Amino acid sequence: MENLPFAATTPVSIGRVGLMARDGSRVADYYKSVLGLTELRRAGNVVVLGAGDRELLEIEEWSALRQDDPRSAGLFHTAFLLPTRKDLARWTRHAIDTRIPVDGASDHLVSEAIYLTDPEGNGIEIYADRPRENWIFDGPSVRMATDALDVANLIGELSSDEPEWKAAPDKTVVGHVHLRVGDATTAEQWWREEQGFDTMQSLGGQAVFLSSGGYHHHIGANSWRSRGAGPREMDRTGLGFVELLSKDATAETASRDPWGNEIRVLPAG
Repeated sequence: MENLPFAATTPVSIGRVGLMARDGSRVADYYKSVLGLTELRRAGNVVVLGAGDRELLEIEEWSALRQDDPRSAGLFHTAFLLPTRKDLARWTRHAIDTRIPVDGASDHLVSEAIYLTDPEGNGIEIYADRPRENWIFDGPSVRMATDALDVANLIGELSSDEPEWKAAPDKTVVGHVHLRVGDATTAEQWWREEQGFDTMQSLGGQAVFLSSGGYHHHIGANSWRSRGAGPREMDRTGLGFVELLSKDATAETASRDPWGNEIRVLPAG
């Protein structure tokens, strides 16, 4: 697919995210109705959602799972990157008109983002990047912030006859994944040494943002609520896996980060 967002064109990018759910249908219905993802396939207790024909989210249901503990290692949020700022404006107007509950809205300098939580507590970010030529770098570090989103300015992107939001645009991708970890410095070392990522910004040992190919971040890792967390308990809802697409990979591999989060690497198609 041509003209994908920059995040999906780097040597390594995010492919899909896997979620473990107690009520997979309820969770899937949320992503379909709120984000406009499409159900691409279903088999047994697994449903796969995406945008166009691009798979983005795999939800596996196990009713016996315990609820995720937000103080443990696991998923902080899955970030769905829309192709343009106008797409984000259209979704935002849709959210206002249909009164979709949101957790927050931020201007990160490199991007504009709105945050939600799915029915089983998994964090979601819906965002659009600013043009890369407008990002500011301090040496190798990209300048990011958490400022208030100017919603009125964002909605101002839309004309009076702009089509309503119906579904996630075809070129929507998972731009980045943000993880909860026990120690951000250990996470940084693992992602650099095991996956070849570059550090793009570090926040005082509490959070780190890493990427491939100069993107602002494909992976975030923080210990804001999970400092000192040990290995993830696998009988809980939440993160199932993070899938990376690598232009250098020739076969599928899988490994686990220091907290047991499964990281898959697949050859980029």
